[in-house]
Amino acid sequence: MIARTWRGWASKATAEDYRRHYESEVAEHLQQVPGFRGARLLRRCDGEEVMFTSITFFTSMDDVRAFAGADPGQAVVEQAARRTLIRWDERVTHDEVAVDLYGDDR
Repeated sequence: MIARTWRGWASKATAEDYRRHYESEVAEHLQQVPGFRGARLLRRCDGEEVMFTSITFFTSMDDVRAFAGADPGQAVVEQAARRTLIRWDERVTHDEVAVDLYGDDR
């Protein structure tokens, strides 16, 4: 399994807008991608900004390419997200998941 990691920053005023965008529009898009295995959106206050870290999981790099296109290292940031974010990473990282653990209340 592949973990695709990306970061974006929003002002405190627009952070909730980005969270809603991710939970609705991004989630809907990802669920249509073959090999999509799940996602997590992490949130951390970073001074006057809120930093989001998105970790999406895919079965293989071929599945990542189905989502991201020919250059899988290029970030995919939709116009709606660009309106809520101050800045974002243009590049993403991909890591192979070595261990996948779950808690009791999964």
